[in-house]
Amino acid sequence: MQLKSITYKVGQLLYDAKIYDGMNTDMSDLEFYKKWLSPDNNAKILELCCGTGRLTIPLAKANLNITGLDITETMLTEAKKKAKEAQLDIDFKLGDMRDFQLDDQFDIIFIPFNSIHHLYSNSDLFKTFQSVKKHLKENGIFIFDCFNPNIQFIAESGTHLKEISNYQTDDGRVIKIKEIMTYESDSQINRIDWHYYINGQFDSVQNLDMRMYFPQELDAYLNWNGFRIAHKFGNFKEEKFTKDSDKQIFVCKLKNH
Repeated sequence: MQLKSITYKVGQLLYDAKIYDGMNTDMSDLEFYKKWLSPDNNAKILELCCGTGRLTIPLAKANLNITGLDITETMLTEAKKKAKEAQLDIDFKLGDMRDFQLDDQFDIIFIPFNSIHHLYSNSDLFKTFQSVKKHLKENGIFIFDCFNPNIQFIAESGTHLKEISNYQTDDGRVIKIKEIMTYESDSQINRIDWHYYINGQFDSVQNLDMRMYFPQELDAYLNWNGFRIAHKFGNFKEEKFTKDSDKQIFVCKLKNH
């Protein structure tokens, strides 16, 4: 998608599987998804934007019948490696959540870890909802989580570089990341620049552009695309969504079901 002749994107270094895994160690969403994905052990589950298997692997270890789909080959290579090491037989698919084509339908489809923020246009979001709808069984469940936009936080984060992460990867690299944001109110894109320092040396600036989706907006978009919201939570403890919630977590069904 292009607005103002700017291409919104995620920088390639963010898809370095070792760097990705080293930063994304928070598993606070696992128990929530484990609960909602296991109404019975025979449920067929599809995870969109599965990445390196951060959730896919532990969910498969819990004996859930899960398939993972991602658009990035490097992420899937790492996911397959992890699955093999854990002696798990997981079907990983290469595909785009906007237009994937699987000859199958699923009891549950979910998009975790704020991944819808990388759908920069309404068209991309609606295509994703329709792809989900096409692959969801009649009585199936669609779940996803994203941020509840905090404009004050975004504005304050645009004043100076702030260190947000410092860690060592499995392959021995010491990574430090500093962040600064610029919010574009016309496109609702939060342009995030991550300044990477590797082994004490500046490496590069990588984009992490994210489309902000506001609560009333998402509620309407789901309705327009044939979903009803069964539950909307404000965090993974399943507390009610309010104006102070950090997250928007949706549990949806197809309309008339």
